[in-house]
Amino acid sequence: MVEQPKIIAHRGANDRMNESTISAYEIAAEDGVDALEIDLRMTEDGLLVAMHDETINRTTNGTGKVADYTLEELRHFQTIEVFSNEINTEPIPVFKEIIDTFTDTEHYYIETRLVNGKAVMEEPLILLLHEYNLIEKDLVTIQSFSQKSLEKIKALEPSIPLTLLFSKGNFNLNDALSADYPIIGMEATDVTMKRVNELHRQGKEVHVFFNNMETQKEEQKRVKALNVDGYFTDDISFTKGLLGRKN
Repeated sequence: MVEQPKIIAHRGANDRMNESTISAYEIAAEDGVDALEIDLRMTEDGLLVAMHDETINRTTNGTGKVADYTLEELRHFQTIEVFSNEINTEPIPVFKEIIDTFTDTEHYYIETRLVNGKAVMEEPLILLLHEYNLIEKDLVTIQSFSQKSLEKIKALEPSIPLTLLFSKGNFNLNDALSADYPIIGMEATDVTMKRVNELHRQGKEVHVFFNNMETQKEEQKRVKALNVDGYFTDDISFTKGLLGRKN
């Protein structure tokens, strides 16, 4: 168990700004979080952009898969969201642009994915992180639901802390205990005292994400009592208050 649980800004401050945009990450950084959570997708021409979904349908004014567009083509679309009855638009950021914004002032908690079933984003990602000396400065954690992706990362750069993610309802304690990764990521409703204690006894941290926005605050209170080590939060202010951190 860590002395102070980590507050990880899930897709940035997505309760106040379009998720996974530079503005959302800037607000989260100003809030003093421990890490910025960034989901990566790869464009048709091999560039890494911040986007959670496989398609741009939900978060932008366009449609289609990220992997089917070149970066130049993606630039024609904007992320779009409504806050306080105002429409906010902002470009889909290239991961390099996020790093250029924060350089070594933030910790990057990056989620990798397979691209058409292949582990191809990992090598350019590691090269980029080395270009900015972020690995050397211990400013990177990488997570994935794909063990193939994590194994590729581990082979390329074994010093990076890795998080094995389990989707909701698919947590397997034996797999989590035997996995050669220091952090296990679980959906809140799969978190139990027995599971947390077993993982802690194995020397692993437990980082929790929350699929249900309506129950997130109650679930954060519940897992706090179980001594989890990290919160992927969609409400930074609430989580800071829950953990006794100053705003």
